[in-house]
Amino acid sequence: MKKCRSTKTAILGAAAAALLLAPGAARAHCDGIDGPVVQAARKALESDNVKLALIWVQPDAEPAVRSAFARTMSVRTTTPEAREFAEQYFFETVVRLHRAGEGEPYTGLKPAGRDLGPAIPAADKAIAGASTEALAKLLTAEVEAGLRERFKRVQAGRNFDPGDVPAGRSYVKAYVEFLHYVEGLHEAAAGLAGEGR
Repeated sequence: MKKCRSTKTAILGAAAAALLLAPGAARAHCDGIDGPVVQAARKALESDNVKLALIWVQPDAEPAVRSAFARTMSVRTTTPEAREFAEQYFFETVVRLHRAGEGEPYTGLKPAGRDLGPAIPAADKAIAGASTEALAKLLTAEVEAGLRERFKRVQAGRNFDPGDVPAGRSYVKAYVEFLHYVEGLHEAAAGLAGEGR
């Protein structure tokens, strides 16, 4: 029973992670001033090592990042204002090109300390702590809650009077939402399983 529960937790957690953390669906933190892309860009400037920022962009964006890095490094020692302006330019360049590499639009740098919801901080903690246990529990709970809520709506509307068209439509809406949720979870889990091969 314990093995079955851990397998269930792993599958639900993986599916939830895929749904909740996909680039377009998640509240991305890579565009935050306190996000990993800007942190890497900041370290690149501090250590005079552009390669620390290059890992966050696709190969075709490398020349633009190298150019922005060189420009930033050449003026950041002139005045405090020039330093701040040049660093901001470099951060924006790296984040913009990172987002483009994800196929996502760049909408500007976001302020530090934004509410990213529970999943992104939990994912970062999992990486830092080299354990997915807490993250899997969080995601599994969210998937199970979503599944139960949608299932409850289907069951509640299931025995509608065949002559009551609005009630029938309400049932169909709940049914379709439930199936799409289940299908999305399955596709995410199957996709993750395929990637691991």
